Amino acid sequence: MSSTDLKKGSAELLILSLLERGPRHGYELCKRIESRSRGAVRFNVASLYPLLYRLEKRGWLQGRWVEKAGQRRRRYYRLTTEGRTVLKARRRSWSEFVAAVRRIVGPDYA
Repeated sequence: MSSTDLKKGSAELLILSLLERGPRHGYELCKRIESRSRGAVRFNVASLYPLLYRLEKRGWLQGRWVEKAGQRRRRYYRLTTEGRTVLKARRRSWSEFVAAVRRIVGPDYA
């Protein structure tokens, strides 16, 4: 499985998790994902925004435009109550999946 395939399956979880602690804009999300994964996971900003729009359309995120003097206008996203519920369920599913994979590929698989 390529890193692209893994990224597609976990992108929503990554975004929801980063927004749990507070609002962030798209570029910041990209940089945090890259930084926290030590460069193993990278999102092109152009591919991230359609994902953010989809999550917003589902009601999991709420976005708002913020303008600051001397800076470009940025859209900040935050988790909604529904988004927090989805995040909790996704984390549980992810943990169960990781545990199952460990049982298969771990040192005790033989």
